[in-house]
Amino acid sequence: MSPVLAGSLQFLALAVALGLSHRPLGDHMARVYSSERHLAPERWIYRAIGADPDTGMRWPAYLRCVLAFSAVGVLLLYLLQRVQGVLPGSLGFASIDPDQAFDTAASFVANTNWQSYYGEQAMGHVVQTGGLAVQNFVSAAVGMAVAVALVRGFTRSRTGELGNFWADLVRGTLRILLPLSVVAALVLVACGAIQNFSGIHEVGQFSGGTQQWNGGAVASQEAVKVLGTNGGGYFNANSAHPFENPNALSNLFQIYLILLIPTALTRTFGRMTGSPKQGYAILGTMAAIWAGFTALMMWTEFHHGGPAFDLAGGATEGKETRFGIGGSALFAVATTLTSTGAVNSFHSSYTGFGGGITLLGMQLGEIAPGGVGSGLYGMLVMAVIAVFVAGLMVGRTPEYLGKRIGVREITHAACYLLVTPALVLGLTAVAMALPTPPESMANSGAHGFSEILYAYTSAANNNGSAFAGLNADTPWFNTTLGIAMLLGRFLPMVFVLALAGSLAGQAPVPRTAGTLRTEKPLFSGLLLGTVAIVAGLTYFPALALGPLAEGLAA
Repeated sequence: MSPVLAGSLQFLALAVALGLSHRPLGDHMARVYSSERHLAPERWIYRAIGADPDTGMRWPAYLRCVLAFSAVGVLLLYLLQRVQGVLPGSLGFASIDPDQAFDTAASFVANTNWQSYYGEQAMGHVVQTGGLAVQNFVSAAVGMAVAVALVRGFTRSRTGELGNFWADLVRGTLRILLPLSVVAALVLVACGAIQNFSGIHEVGQFSGGTQQWNGGAVASQEAVKVLGTNGGGYFNANSAHPFENPNALSNLFQIYLILLIPTALTRTFGRMTGSPKQGYAILGTMAAIWAGFTALMMWTEFHHGGPAFDLAGGATEGKETRFGIGGSALFAVATTLTSTGAVNSFHSSYTGFGGGITLLGMQLGEIAPGGVGSGLYGMLVMAVIAVFVAGLMVGRTPEYLGKRIGVREITHAACYLLVTPALVLGLTAVAMALPTPPESMANSGAHGFSEILYAYTSAANNNGSAFAGLNADTPWFNTTLGIAMLLGRFLPMVFVLALAGSLAGQAPVPRTAGTLRTEKPLFSGLLLGTVAIVAGLTYFPALALGPLAEGLAA
């Protein structure tokens, strides 16, 4: 079988599996967030934290809970790393330095999982499982809660209440993420991923010496790493490591897990709004972007010119032979079109155009299908902008799902859209202008610029992957990337929840003959064009200086 055919069949198998899961999982999540019943373990948690899950919250209260919970998470994870040296199960590793501990704490709480350390050489079992893995669950649940709050903004009228954050957080964790992670971990163990708490031990003889390995609860952390679009690996090689991702089957399963919840949330959106067709319109736009990016990545990695590429059958540098070009390209597109950031190959080794595709996937806002929760609310914000543009073109007040899009709503949507480009482009410009940060680049020229652009794009969009050539373990990058991750995660949430509160306070607008039918393919096409023009072109000058220049020069 040719590598191109193998990659195409993997894409088709993935699409079928996601299609089969879409309806049952989406309906289940709609029931979870709409139910008025609390399970016994949930009631124990509410009593322990002193929360009343039946109290409705307006958007300022909901936001305060999001920020307070996340701030406590950053503090606890920071302290856990700082005292690692005296904890049992530390494997003899020292405590983490302050700047790196801050960067890591901000990263995992912000659902970014950017790692400027070697996991197997820095983090013991307690920090890995009691700190990082816990944040993999709750940071994903926070994103889902904010997305559901925005959906409620469309469905509720004259109230302003968006539900209860604590109920949404606990339910998302216990009823959705935890059961799916248990099943996923068992599948990964069956595929060959390790799951233990062994210490460091020496294996084999290599060039007159031995090699050291340490075990860990890898399969369980790997499951929620990809399911919650987190991305932080137990080992530095991430999903290219055979202990995390043993074979082609586990590789395809991990891609499936990355895309599972974000795609199913569009069904949840349709069910909660009472119009599944609205969810299909959003899903159709996401699927078109994902399919297009995958086709482009396959083309540039399989057919890039040059005798070395022709002899190897494509751009094989930096890719695991276990997965091949097809499996690597699929993974790269999935992980950068979502906020996952896990890697099974090294994006820095991709062709110039291939590296540009991974960059653009993040710069679109990771909305196809995006992160767990963040992909849905990001695409809904783009839908608000799309109907506003359509309203301007036909000269009538824009409406979406029966809610008018006025000055306040479009202001919140525009602010949401501008936050991450300001962070990415501003911090990249400062880093390139200062004398010290460019010293961390392993390459010069266009590729070196892409390393820094990729780092801030990944951080501000809460992705977490890297171009691998950049030494980011410096005080400058640990600090600025940590700030970018926190602002890139929580500032957009401010505008999303403000938009949700504004929509929930409105009375519904009756549908008339002039109402834009947002469940039709025509609207999906308009939404696709809005994403490409409004989000994509923002970064074109920066992309022209980096991956486009590199690709054209090859």
